[in-house]
Amino acid sequence: MTIPRDIIPVSNTVISSTPSPNAFFNAGTSPSYGASYFPIAPKKQLKPFNTGDIKILLLENINPTARELLRKEGYQVEFHTSSLRESELVEKIRDVHVIGIRSKTKLTASVLDHAKSLLAIGCFCIGTNQVDLKYAAKRGVTVFNSPFSNSRSVAELVIAEVIMLSRRIGDKSMEMHFGTWQKVSTRCWEIRGKVLGIVGYGHIGSQLSVLAESMGMNVLFYDVIPLMAIGKARQVKNLSELLASSDFVTLHVPETLETRDLIGPVELKAMKKGSYLINSSRGSVVDIQALCEAMRSGHLAGAALDVFPREPSANGPCFNEDLARWVTEVRDLPNVILTPHIGGSTEEAQEAIGSEVGGALVRYINSGCTIGAVNMPEVTLRSLTVAEESHLRVIFIHQNRPGVLRQVNDILGDHNVDKQMSDSRGDIAYMMADISKVDYAEVQALYSKLEILSSKIMTRMLY
Repeated sequence: MTIPRDIIPVSNTVISSTPSPNAFFNAGTSPSYGASYFPIAPKKQLKPFNTGDIKILLLENINPTARELLRKEGYQVEFHTSSLRESELVEKIRDVHVIGIRSKTKLTASVLDHAKSLLAIGCFCIGTNQVDLKYAAKRGVTVFNSPFSNSRSVAELVIAEVIMLSRRIGDKSMEMHFGTWQKVSTRCWEIRGKVLGIVGYGHIGSQLSVLAESMGMNVLFYDVIPLMAIGKARQVKNLSELLASSDFVTLHVPETLETRDLIGPVELKAMKKGSYLINSSRGSVVDIQALCEAMRSGHLAGAALDVFPREPSANGPCFNEDLARWVTEVRDLPNVILTPHIGGSTEEAQEAIGSEVGGALVRYINSGCTIGAVNMPEVTLRSLTVAEESHLRVIFIHQNRPGVLRQVNDILGDHNVDKQMSDSRGDIAYMMADISKVDYAEVQALYSKLEILSSKIMTRMLY
């Protein structure tokens, strides 16, 4: 066991008074007198009792915001601008406590088997299909992502593509680059008054709805659950109704078994003749071969694809037939906009993602908070204060079966349990408890007793 050490610099800074009403009510400071009616007790900086320095591996050029945030906490951060080959990845992941990835790194069960010290995975993106979430949970590894931060960037890209497709900007630009001046208005339209059909009315779809309406479009949306429409948007009963009624169809759904080939030959045929298809969700959602046929037949007037069934693992001249047979076909189609999965690739979105996921990782490492986790129950407790000197935070991830909490509380029973919270998600349960009047010598004994429970997945002690 290594000697514990602080991983966060202790701060005794008290929030200063402010004229902001929100700050006053939240922080308890008086805007009139500068005195604190409700003093904010400095938080106690917790330390992992059985872990040395926290080691973090960041791949795929994670935004500097996250890197700086994690380094400021005192963690050891190793940074790479690209993904790693699997052979390199299994070596690098052996002794790290946290790994941060984007969409190209695949954390399969076989890769995770090599991660002996892994506590958490940060997906610095919306999607988490690149991680075996169920297997990670079985190993006690908590996964975080960023479901909100790039929504605006994706929505703006879709609006841009709607305009570019309706005016055939991509083809016109290419003609000019090749020296051809071709000024015509044939098959070029305004988007005002046209119908935008949104499949998936989540964070992106709902923002897109607002932007489209502001430009004079009429919005329909389809979702598997009833949702409150924003503005004048209207939810339709089924996908068929949306496809038959929309001039533009845009997809914003996750990758699941149900959404695989959601748009295939039947659905493309059901779309209005002369309509447009936009996919900024997942490449598996659209049958690319069927889309090529619909374009060649003239049934569709255009398409925009930001995601593909197979994507290159690195930047470079690799979007060709070596990647997949359909690549050459889709590259040769007129009025088809192809972009390299850049929906969320803006400086603003990446900075926000870095802050959101980085912050979630810090809260999990330092206090055990799982709010925002995608494969664990969401559990948190009030922060300990510096006045609570001999307190210990116990985190016990275990199999969700009867009798486990009774066993845990029998072990903790000789101490005063100040607060405790437990929740479950499928086969996994997550328990946090703060106990007081614990000597450092007793921490090892408590840890050893919890470790031998047959239900144990992972035990963490923070003090």
